[in-house]
Amino acid sequence: MPTGFGGLIDAVAYGTLNEVLGMGRSRDGIAKANRYEVTLFPPTGSRGTTASGNTNVFTKIMGELLGDGTVRATGLKCESINLPGRNINTVEDTNIYGPERTIATGFSFADIAATFQCSTDMKEKKYFETWQRLAFNPSTFAMGYYKDYVGSVDIHALDEQDNRRYGVKLIECYPVSINEQSLSYATNTSYQTIGVNLAYRYWQNLTDEANLPKPLLTRIAESAVNTVTRRITAQIPSVLRRL
Repeated sequence: MPTGFGGLIDAVAYGTLNEVLGMGRSRDGIAKANRYEVTLFPPTGSRGTTASGNTNVFTKIMGELLGDGTVRATGLKCESINLPGRNINTVEDTNIYGPERTIATGFSFADIAATFQCSTDMKEKKYFETWQRLAFNPSTFAMGYYKDYVGSVDIHALDEQDNRRYGVKLIECYPVSINEQSLSYATNTSYQTIGVNLAYRYWQNLTDEANLPKPLLTRIAESAVNTVTRRITAQIPSVLRRL
């Protein structure tokens, strides 16, 4: 092999290495797994059961946890979590000549596993237990309405300046399972954590799906509300509208 050709390969390799290192120093550098933010949006627990007269006693407690900062503090103590995946469900199309094709029939999602650090009063564990108890009445063992116990969770990937660069929202989310916690006299240096598996209906990409066209019924409902609002506003004297 000619010496000149070998030198060309070395130069190309050196240039590629510099390009990769430069990407790490630029604004669009390498994403780091430890730069993220989790925001919890729990349900109120009162959208269905209150109307039916079967109020869950933990509805009030969930509201108090939202008001005293427990919900935000729990999100900040998320030690690990996964960005969700997505599976395209397929079947084999055999109604053709030649090699078979695999065609999409739908899509599905897997639960998300998350781990949260625990305070000495275990408020993080109690928070997820309260969320779960919105799914059933602990006094009567009757199951709650679906809308009573589903909320949402936002997961954002951050850059070095704590700017949100990518994000997903788990839609109709709730803690489907709370993992067991080990207690042992032999363990005196580690801290306690709680593992939670989050079930959800689907996830939305907050980067490029948040502004997609809304479903027709949603647009009709919003248009109706806006029309009624404009009519009411038009009937209010201008002096009162400026107050």
